[in-house]
This record gives sequence, C-alpha cells and structure tokens, in this order.
Amino acid sequence: HRTDDEISTESQVPMAHLRDQESDDDRTLKPEWLVVLGICTHLGCVPISNAGEYNGWFCPCHGSHYDTSGRIRKGPAPLNLEIPPYKFTDEAQILIG
Repeated sequence: HRTDDEISTESQVPMAHLRDQESDDDRTLKPEWLVVLGICTHLGCVPISNAGEYNGWFCPCHGSHYDTSGRIRKGPAPLNLEIPPYKFTDEAQILIG
C-alpha cells in the first residue's frame, strides 16, 4: 500500500530521470496499490523493501535502488521491478497471475 505522499512524489518524477522509462500511472491499476515481483533485475537477488535512497527497494548485493513505484533509480539493475499480470476481483482482493 502506498501513501498519498508517495503517489504524489512518484507521479512527478521526470521521465528523463528514469533509466527504464515508465510513468507511475502505467505501473498501477489503482495508485494506492503497487504490485511488483520482489526480484532485482540485475542478478535476481531479493531487494529490501522500504529501503534505499528512494524509500522503495534496495538490493544490498550490488547496490540497486528502486523508488516506491518499483522503478530503477540508481545502481546496476537495467530494468524496473517487474509488474506481474493482476486484476482486482473486488475492493478487497487481487488476483495475481
């Protein structure tokens, strides 16, 4: 779950600042919920959530920093955290896969 401040911050990031250019809106179905696979796109490590310079995810193995939209912002990872196929089945449930 993301806060209004996190959503606002990520929606204002200029595309030119992103290595793998995806808007925050393109990465979510509902802005308050972000669904990502917690696998670093560099070498498949498991990043730590709520960490790093952007308070998203940090991979201590090689130093990749992701923001709260799961976008790569710093370090060797080439791509954003993957968004799996998912849908909301109702207000309280998500179907992933």
